[in-house]
Amino acid sequence: MKLAPAGVVAGLRHGAIIAGFSLLVAIALGIARGGDWIIQLVYAEAIGLCIWACIEFGRFLFRIDPQTGWPIGWRTVVLQVSAVFIGYAVGTAIGDLYSGSSSVELWRHSPRSLASYLVLCIAVSASISYFFLSRSKDQRRQREIATAQRDAAEARLKLLESQLEPHMLFNTLANLRALIGADPPRAQAMLDQLIAFLRATLGASRVPFHALEAEFARVADYLAVMQLRMGARLETRLELPPELASLPVPPLVLQPLVENAIKHGIEPHVGNGRIEVRAAREGDRLRLTVRDTGAGLASSDPNASRDSDTSSLRFGLAQVRARLAAVYGASASLELSSVDDGEGGSRAVVILPA
Repeated sequence: MKLAPAGVVAGLRHGAIIAGFSLLVAIALGIARGGDWIIQLVYAEAIGLCIWACIEFGRFLFRIDPQTGWPIGWRTVVLQVSAVFIGYAVGTAIGDLYSGSSSVELWRHSPRSLASYLVLCIAVSASISYFFLSRSKDQRRQREIATAQRDAAEARLKLLESQLEPHMLFNTLANLRALIGADPPRAQAMLDQLIAFLRATLGASRVPFHALEAEFARVADYLAVMQLRMGARLETRLELPPELASLPVPPLVLQPLVENAIKHGIEPHVGNGRIEVRAAREGDRLRLTVRDTGAGLASSDPNASRDSDTSSLRFGLAQVRARLAAVYGASASLELSSVDDGEGGSRAVVILPA
């Protein structure tokens, strides 16, 4: 069986652990029995590494559990016992070659020594194998938990998108309906623009991430539709630094914020208004800002847009917050505040990991 690079690395790591443990055994035997420390070390390392090699490579002679990388059921016990006897015999032979002595003669005169060595090897190899097997099971359990969490987050994102897309579509169609009676030619142009916008937007929303420039392109398409309806009343500014264009972001992060800025900021406001959408990098964070010069927040309290409210304004904010939480957890945020710089209006700021 061909070993994957990750499996080779794990096997070598196990071998290094065995070599270190064998060094400790050699030191303990040297202290307990005396004698030549180098010879004790050669025997301990040879036996330990031979047992490791028999277990590490012998396990591929059996049917392997793909989750743990170990034989299934009783085969693990057979592997360990066989590896101990074979590894002990081969390692002892290597030690004999180095020391120039014969362990067979020693064991013939002292069977108790042979038994004690075998019991020690069995105990040590079983303990180490149990450690590796337990760690493999723990890693498998962690992978299963991570997979379940990822699947749950993806399902939640799909649910949020399925709620957000109709909301966006109904808002846009309502704008088109208002224009049909007032200005049919402009309504026709808006319908053409709307078809192109929906085709691009709904297609982009089917992926978990897309480039920030794609998100800005969808916002630009939407603002183009709104400008056909609102005419000179609506001014737009989009600022995306080139170095940030390829950063991945979830789709439909800016779209609901721009919708809210128009519907609850520019439209209720007397006179013209401006929508500004900007991206900036702040260290390892990405800052996305949607600012309008419209009517401002209905309340001076910056927390007036809590998700528990069911209004149209708060629906979009709640959806964006929920999607950010599903993708980034606590590392992303959305804040809405009033702007007091002479022009008025409100500002929505999204902070994401860059």
